[in-house]
Amino acid sequence: MSRPRLPVVAIVGRPNVGKSTLLNRVVGRREAIVEERPGVTRDRKEVEAGWNGRDFTIVDTGGWMPKGTALDDKVSGQSERAWDDADVILLVVDASVGVTPDDRQIANRLRGRGRSVLLVANKIDSEHREPEMWELVKLGIGDPWPVSALHGRGSGDLLDEVIRLLPEPPEAAELSGASGAHDANTSAEPDLIDLGPGALGELDDDSKVPAVAIVGRPNVGKSTLFNKLIGEERAVVHDMPGTTRDTIDTVVETEHGPIRFVDTAGMRRKSRIDNGTEYYSLVRALQAIDHADVAVLVIDANEGITHQDQRLAERVDVAGCPVVVFLNKWETLDAEAREDITYQIGQKLHFLAQSPVLKASALTGKGMNKLMPALAQAIESYHRRVPTRALNQVIQRAQAAHPSPTGRVLYATQGAVDPPTFTLFSNRELPPTYLRYLERCIREQFDMGNTPLKLRVRKRSS
Repeated sequence: MSRPRLPVVAIVGRPNVGKSTLLNRVVGRREAIVEERPGVTRDRKEVEAGWNGRDFTIVDTGGWMPKGTALDDKVSGQSERAWDDADVILLVVDASVGVTPDDRQIANRLRGRGRSVLLVANKIDSEHREPEMWELVKLGIGDPWPVSALHGRGSGDLLDEVIRLLPEPPEAAELSGASGAHDANTSAEPDLIDLGPGALGELDDDSKVPAVAIVGRPNVGKSTLFNKLIGEERAVVHDMPGTTRDTIDTVVETEHGPIRFVDTAGMRRKSRIDNGTEYYSLVRALQAIDHADVAVLVIDANEGITHQDQRLAERVDVAGCPVVVFLNKWETLDAEAREDITYQIGQKLHFLAQSPVLKASALTGKGMNKLMPALAQAIESYHRRVPTRALNQVIQRAQAAHPSPTGRVLYATQGAVDPPTFTLFSNRELPPTYLRYLERCIREQFDMGNTPLKLRVRKRSS
C-alpha cells in the first residue's frame, strides 16, 4: 500500500523577496537557509507541512530570472519545474520595492496555466504599509495577500486560503461519494471524520524510511549522483564549487524498499568558510550525517584522496553509520592513475577497511549497478538484531579457538541497534586486540558487512 500523494504548494518569485523566510514561517522552524542577499537558495526544497488538519508539501525554490549565467538558468529551470508540478502557487513579491520587470515576466508565465495562483505581498510589516500592496494588482493575477514572512503577520489568513484551494483529499472524496448513497433526509456527521495529521497511521511516518546521506568536498559530483539515484534533476548541477547550499532529500521506491536520499552541501575546512550561508550549509550537512543510516562518501578520482577527503571520512566514521566510498569519474583515469588511487585508499582510508569502494561514474551511470545492493546490505546490517543465544555461541567458539590472555567473557547480549551494540560481561579486563578479534568473529558470523560495531565490556565476578 503506497502513501497517497500530498498536494503541492510551490513558493516562487524573483531572488531575495523572502521565499525561504515564508517557508520557514509555514513549517515553524528554520528549514531553509535565509540570508539578506539574493541567490542563497538554488535547489528545490520540499518539506511536509500542515494547517487546520490538512497536510501538504510546500516547495521552496531559487529566485527566477529571465536571463543570467548558466547556473542562473538552471536555478530558474528548477523554479519552473516546481510551479508545473504544484496544485497551488504562491508568487511572492517584495511590496516595499513594488512591481519589477522580472515580477511581470513571472506573472505572465503563471497566468493561464490552470493552476491556482496567490499573489503574496511580502514585507507588509504593519497596516500602515498595506496601501503599498495595491500596486501589485497590475500584475493581473488577483488581489494581493499582505504578509510579513519574517514576523508572521497575515500568514494565517494566507494559509486558510491555500487550504481552501487545495484539491479534495482522496479520503474525503470517497466519504462524500458514499454519503450520496444515503437517504437525503439522513444528516451527515462531519465531526466524526478525522482528516488531521496522523489519520493515515504508520503510513504518515517517514521516520522509518532509511536515510542515505551523500557527502563529500565541493564539486566532486554529489548532486549529479543524487539526480541519477532519484531519476530526475532535483538538484542544480554546475561545475562551480558550492552550487548546493542546503540539504535536499527525496524518498525513492527501490527494489529494496523506500530509501530517502539526502544531497548535502560540499564540506570544506572551517578556516575556509567565509560567509554565514556556507556555515549553515556545513551545519546542515553534519546534521544529515548524524541522522543518516548510511553515508555515501563521494571522492573525485581525478584528484585522488585529499587531506580533506580523509578528514571527512573520519567525521563520517565517528557518526557511527556505515560508509560506502564512491570513487566518481573513474572512467577518466588511465591504468597507472587507477593503481595509484587504489593504493591511496589503503593508506589514507585504512580505518574504513570494511567499507565497499565503488569505482563508477555518476554522470554516465557506469558502475552504478553496484551501489544499490551495497546500500541495501549496509542498511540491513545497521538495523540487525542478533539472537542472544546465537551471539553467545559465537563468543564461546571464538574463546575456545583463541583464549584471552587475561579475562574471559561470561555472557554477551546485544543492547541496541543503529549501529549494533554488544555488551560483554567478563571476569577481567579484555585487551583491545582481543576485543577486535571478537568483533571480527561477530561481523563474519552474522554477515555484518561494513556497518560499525560497538563492544562494551562490563566486569562481573565469575
